[in-house]
Amino acid sequence: MSEQSTEPRPTLEAVAARAGVSRATVSRVVNGGDGVREPLVERVRQAVEELGYVPNQAARSLVTRRHDAVAVVIAEPETKVFADPFFALQLRGISKELTAHDSQLVLLLTEGRADHARVGRYLAGGHVDGALVFSLHLDDPLPGLIHGVPTVYGGRPGWSDGSRGAVYVDCDNRGGAREAVRHLVGLGRRRIAHITGALDQTSAVDRLDGFRDVMVDADPKLIAEGDFTPAGGERAMRELLDRCPDLDAVFAANDLTAVGAMRVLRERGRRVPEDVAVVGFDDMLPFTEQADPPLTTVRQDIEEMGRLMARLLLRGLDRTAVASGGLAGAPSSVVLPTTLVRRASA
Repeated sequence: MSEQSTEPRPTLEAVAARAGVSRATVSRVVNGGDGVREPLVERVRQAVEELGYVPNQAARSLVTRRHDAVAVVIAEPETKVFADPFFALQLRGISKELTAHDSQLVLLLTEGRADHARVGRYLAGGHVDGALVFSLHLDDPLPGLIHGVPTVYGGRPGWSDGSRGAVYVDCDNRGGAREAVRHLVGLGRRRIAHITGALDQTSAVDRLDGFRDVMVDADPKLIAEGDFTPAGGERAMRELLDRCPDLDAVFAANDLTAVGAMRVLRERGRRVPEDVAVVGFDDMLPFTEQADPPLTTVRQDIEEMGRLMARLLLRGLDRTAVASGGLAGAPSSVVLPTTLVRRASA
């Protein structure tokens, strides 16, 4: 068994002695303070490196009022989070940006209503510098529970009263849906169905609105509600085929829904795209390329959305301009464009 080192950890005083400066000077340099001449800064940094000094995070937080940690709150149960590649892509973007700024990611999931209060207490306890929140549902109490915590949302929040401002990152859901349906119309399809996402989320509502923008006189029977899952796509596709067996195209609210719909079409003997053309939304690679057939879809840059969420939050924190849970002085919300990616399914 190897022996553990019993040497004491280097202290702030040891660094000050090695650099030939005061303890206060070392503290300012280590904690990113101003007012220290560059030659002294270099001496302190050299002493830190030579001694292997690691700042005490708790003490540093008292000085800087920062924890170098950001909570990522996903308003979904873990069974959905770990089954949907959308969340992995967004988390990857967030993690890359936080890592580049030497900040830690703290992941919080909400399995049920009891978890909302737990998450709210944790955020209010001052353990993190701010929060990134996504996959909110319209009746979600989280925004009220985290009031006062600097927050950036993934997706446009659906505040019913319109009185609360919010910084968010989203894609052009409505415009992307319009482009998808216009593509199907351009292929000569006339009985175009839509499988929605969960309609208590703004992304699903916006995509439904985009469908209706193009299919103004669409038969209501050609719209079936899904929930952004393959199982929801299967269930909705069966409903649509039973109601409207002559449909010749489907716009699905996301790629997982589209794959579930194609599975049912195959079971019912419908060829894609010869009999029924299918378009999804998200373009989650390599998932869409490996679909059978490869899926035509609307691409949103999910990883970039995660990076932008983290960047907006960190930029607001760096300006130390926080007001009522919003980020005063921070950039306004960002809506990213979408692009239609044509493959074999339509």
